Parts: sequence; structure tokens; C-alpha cells
Amino acid sequence: MAEIVCPACGEDDDLAGTPRDETIEITCGACGRVWVRDMTPRCADCDGDNVHAALKAIVERSRGTQLSIMSTEVVYLCADCDPAAVADYRQSKSPLMPDELPTVSPQDT
Repeated sequence: MAEIVCPACGEDDDLAGTPRDETIEITCGACGRVWVRDMTPRCADCDGDNVHAALKAIVERSRGTQLSIMSTEVVYLCADCDPAAVADYRQSKSPLMPDELPTVSPQDT
């Protein structure tokens, strides 16, 4: 997720947001600056907007070494930076697996 900072003073903590249709109006408590945050998803690498929503699994250990998908979250895949990932996701139509899976510690076995 992109870090939100005040464009006037650089404050990143004392910020308040108010939803307005497809945007959020942000007010900086430090300097009083008000600006609109566009909620259009963007690629974290290239800042492009050619991104596609995908579901990513949230996995937890359920019994012993068994892993279960507990829920999913929406992530955005960039068609410019990683066209293969977009194509794979569209073809599989199943949630992406997390980058790291929960592991079994030695005392659990």
C-alpha cells in the first residue's frame, strides 16, 4: 500500500480522510492542507494504472501441518510489469498463494 504524506509539509501521521464519491478528501492536522486522494489502483513499481484486481489467499495452519485458506484479499497485478502473472491469474481463476506460507515449528511436531 502506498504511503500517504502531506504534499505541503510531509506529515504522515496527523491526517484525516473524508470519503467523497470515488476519492478521499484528506486534511493534514499539522499544516491544514487539504487535498484529494485518487483511489485508482496503481502499480507500486511503475506507478502505472494498467493493473488488474486479483484475489490473494490468506492462509493459516488449521490442524498439524494442514494449511487452509481462511480468507482472501484484493491485490493488483500490473499488466506492464508482470504480464505473465496477469495471464496466469486470468487462466487459473483461483486465488494467488501468499509469498510465504506458515511453517510448522519443531515443537509443534
